[in-house]
Amino acid sequence: MTEKIKNLINDINFSLDRRKKLPLTFMEVCGSHTAALAKNGIPELFRDKIHFLSGPGCPVCVTPTAYIDRLIDLSLTPKHVVISFGDLIRVPGSHETLSQAKSRGGNVKMVYSPFEALSLAKSKPQTIFVIAAIGFETTAPLYALLLDEIINEKIKNIKFLTSLKTMPNVIDTLLTNNKTIDGIIAPGHVSVITGSDAFLSIAQKHQIPFAVSGFESESLLTAIDYLIKLNGRGEVLNAYPSVVTSMGNRQAQDVINRYYNRDDAFWRGLGKINQSGLMIKPEWSQYDLGSAYLTDDEPEKKSCRCSDVLCGKMSPKDCPLFRSVCSPENPKGACMVSEEGSCHTYYNYYAD
Repeated sequence: MTEKIKNLINDINFSLDRRKKLPLTFMEVCGSHTAALAKNGIPELFRDKIHFLSGPGCPVCVTPTAYIDRLIDLSLTPKHVVISFGDLIRVPGSHETLSQAKSRGGNVKMVYSPFEALSLAKSKPQTIFVIAAIGFETTAPLYALLLDEIINEKIKNIKFLTSLKTMPNVIDTLLTNNKTIDGIIAPGHVSVITGSDAFLSIAQKHQIPFAVSGFESESLLTAIDYLIKLNGRGEVLNAYPSVVTSMGNRQAQDVINRYYNRDDAFWRGLGKINQSGLMIKPEWSQYDLGSAYLTDDEPEKKSCRCSDVLCGKMSPKDCPLFRSVCSPENPKGACMVSEEGSCHTYYNYYAD
């Protein structure tokens, strides 16, 4: 433990001891923050003084069942191949996962980069390659750049099914519905693209402090220190200045605005959230497989409480399936699938 980290811990405890009302409740809306907090043992340092809630910061976790079901249908359609990252193939749809569909003949290909679709499409021009494009502001520019390349090269057999979402509006919705939150640890990777100012109007509206954080102990502790010292003021402070600016990455924002419109989007467990999605613009609709219409969702099966976990209403440990029948090897809900999922993190780092 470095001297700076020791000083931060002492400073936080000193500030907390001066507060009349404890514990404070801070929500981290990034799944990587949930994992980093647990890995570094930070919640245990302030166990009786700060209650940490994990929010909907895992893109795999908030992808609705209708989207998974549509990917499964496409994988079983002749001359179609679904291209996906690994975690997504294990997320349950209304009846099965992409992995299960693959075992019965579905064409699903896992990739490390969606740009692999370019060479695949050129090698098999009679096959439609479907990009399963999910994520937040962090990954949206990547898919926009891929679409730009497809258009420039006049490739006709790559299509997109998108479930791209944006963070500010979902945080606004959470704060509207949950009045117990005293501060937000704002997402670091997202803020690289959006800039920290993207959260300022929400902080002011709800009079809730925000602190943008990185993923190392020093940055996380600095963010926590900022939230305490802001003392309920609706401001945004940046504890990740090495990569996050107030205005964000303008080039990434420009490419997002070139190819996407903001629209209402459906989040698993949270329902429809106004203007929280990115949809391919109508002029590029020939590359879209109907993403905007994927708004249905199925209730979580077998007592799974992922919906409540995503909203910060309960801890993963309070779910009746946690550890008993639900594990990373045998996930019953989306929050246990991805390493960014809250249930996955709690399973690995927190004892019963």
